[in-house]
Amino acid sequence: MSINKKSLLVTALVLLLAWLANAQNTTWRAQWITAADCKNNANTWLACHKEIVIEKVPAHTVAKIAADSKYWLWVNGKQVVFEGNLKRGPNPSDTYYDEVDLTPYLKTGRNRFAVLVWYFGKDGFSHKSSGKAGLLFDCQTPYFSVLSDITWTCSVVKAYQTAGDPAPNYRLSESNILYDARLGDWQSAAFPDTAMAAAVELGQAGGAPWNKLILRPIPFWKNSGIKSYVNLRTSSSSNTDTLIGSLPYNAQVTPYLKVEAAAGQKIIICTDNYLFYNGGEANIRGEYITKNGVQEYENLSWLNGHKVYYIFPKGIKVLSVGYRETGYNAELAGSFTSSDPFFNLYWKKAQRTLYLTMRDGYMDCPDRERAQWTGDATNESGETFYALSTSSNRLSRKWLHELVDWQKADSTIYSPVPSGSWTTVLPDQSAASIGFYGLWNYYLNTGDKQTLADLYDGAKRYVEKWKLNDKGTIVMPKSGWIWGDWGDNRDLLVIYNSWYYLAVKGLQKMAVELGKTDDAAKYASIMGTFKNSFNQQFWNGAAYRDPAYTQETDDRAQSLAVVSGLAGEDKYPAILKVLQTEEHASPYLEKYVFEAMFMMGYETEGLMRFKKRFEKMVDNPQFTTLFEGWGISKEGFGGGTVNHAWSGGGLTVLSQYLCGIAPVEPGYETFHILPQPGPITKASAEIASVAGRIKTSFTNTAGLFTLKASVPPGTKVIIGLPGKNYRKITLNGATIWQDGKFIHNKNAKPFPDPAANRFEFKLGSGQWILEGKL
Repeated sequence: MSINKKSLLVTALVLLLAWLANAQNTTWRAQWITAADCKNNANTWLACHKEIVIEKVPAHTVAKIAADSKYWLWVNGKQVVFEGNLKRGPNPSDTYYDEVDLTPYLKTGRNRFAVLVWYFGKDGFSHKSSGKAGLLFDCQTPYFSVLSDITWTCSVVKAYQTAGDPAPNYRLSESNILYDARLGDWQSAAFPDTAMAAAVELGQAGGAPWNKLILRPIPFWKNSGIKSYVNLRTSSSSNTDTLIGSLPYNAQVTPYLKVEAAAGQKIIICTDNYLFYNGGEANIRGEYITKNGVQEYENLSWLNGHKVYYIFPKGIKVLSVGYRETGYNAELAGSFTSSDPFFNLYWKKAQRTLYLTMRDGYMDCPDRERAQWTGDATNESGETFYALSTSSNRLSRKWLHELVDWQKADSTIYSPVPSGSWTTVLPDQSAASIGFYGLWNYYLNTGDKQTLADLYDGAKRYVEKWKLNDKGTIVMPKSGWIWGDWGDNRDLLVIYNSWYYLAVKGLQKMAVELGKTDDAAKYASIMGTFKNSFNQQFWNGAAYRDPAYTQETDDRAQSLAVVSGLAGEDKYPAILKVLQTEEHASPYLEKYVFEAMFMMGYETEGLMRFKKRFEKMVDNPQFTTLFEGWGISKEGFGGGTVNHAWSGGGLTVLSQYLCGIAPVEPGYETFHILPQPGPITKASAEIASVAGRIKTSFTNTAGLFTLKASVPPGTKVIIGLPGKNYRKITLNGATIWQDGKFIHNKNAKPFPDPAANRFEFKLGSGQWILEGKL
């Protein structure tokens, strides 16, 4: 080969690599398109397709795709994306888009691209409608381009209609789908060959009403494919047969059926969470009208529940039914076990409930609202670090960015967002989210300093909206939903002061990390004077109470004072008495009660209270998830859903305190394993941290405490045995402590903590067994 040919090849390779490296930043050339017959009505479905001839398939082909609101993509008859795009929007104006690798689906010769678009056409508590149905498809390569424009065909899919009442409640952007198969078969892998009209161009990428396009920050959904139910049973009446398919657990599913029927028969598809456990208001179902003969249908609007119900008219022959489970792309990577089966079952139900309330964003519940209430998200985010794989961190980052990016001009941070139909602030939940338990805890667990830097100023602006009175405590907010918690006996002024302090505490730590020394000093000073003022105003010698508050002493108020650091150790015995007698917190704030009792060193009492409060919920064999309130429906709060992740906060406490795993330095560069066993004789926990998998277990028997730890490479651990009465301590068989003295060991350094009731040592990575003999 000549030098010139080699040079040309090298140049071509360099150009191709440069193109690949900058593919994400390529200027959009496609046009937003829609159908000429589209009226932008709610629950409009569009079918768009394009055919091109490809002479050479590149090694890497990425399409940038956006839609309002969702889309499904096929290339050459093979499904590439199942429910693409995220609910709108990253902020009040803009729209998310996807990047999709098309390479495995392309071929030389004729290629067909088919996209089914679902336009919600309604605002809701998790979506802001643009007001126009549209698709944007932009694929640029060195050899060809596929760009949505008037050369595409696009038509409204008449088979997709809206079912009759009851409609989903106002919080949901999704409609109840009625699919009339007599008007076309749109469930096949490739769209029908009937002629469709030319698409109508609506404008360039970046233009109104979709505005700036923001790359999807979370993974595409996990997709199980069509699966069989665990079991099926039939229930009959005079006019219908109901086929009930049991799921292995409460899951996000799209039900499937294959039947032989005469045309015009209506089949209703729903779940037990629609029929019986709907949280007090109508949610989502599907309906299907048959064509003549054998036919298949999958209801593309996901539902959730433990059982799927197919209600058939008499005379339909059912050939097959099944379901597709989709959900956030994270693994159930964490685990917890102990000598008490109750806490093992609670932890598993909390993990399942958490996963079920994750999709486009965090959700309070996956049926009634699907809303990212930020107090719920604070608990959920904290649980993910112990229960799921690290891909869940991306959902926490998305939540925090949306929270700040939806901030109002007056600096108010509110939720749920994204939302087109809610603008009211819950000040306590907002303070929880941008402070110690929200943004700071995200950073501590991930080490994601860029997100901390990006969001710090917005968090600071919000906290500085809160004003202090002449007593040195907060002026109670005058606007918004002054909520505090579900239930009665809410000492709101004490609760809100504690959340304010936790917000300032988080900001102070953030300022230190970001090198904002003036801010750090200012917030440290505020915390010092505030703590004194808080105790002078609210501590009455037996409990924290607002002097103007006249109801029963609030367990929430005591607990938040403890976890925030406002309550000193001298107040712990009195607070314990309150927590042993007052039970007013909802499952949401019971997490902080549980945590407070561990922080005060009352593990046994904390475990007893937690079991008493959650026992009915956990021991209910009918559900794999945790409830919104202490019971179901009327026995619950806010409608009483059977799947509310805020009830899973105890999962965090069991892994973080009972088994003792928590980061000390951001990103788990240093972490600790400091178990607080209480009456538990045996426990183990495993987490998937950003630094690697961490495993620990302990056994606590008469005269011997054994603690095992697996410490990932590049990290250090502070590890400790509870209590200080050990006669001898060994590390991997070698004595490191005996008769009150440390014995030199190259692997361990004593880590003195005068305030701790335990022996602590600092170790590097590896497998360790620490044994303490009394």
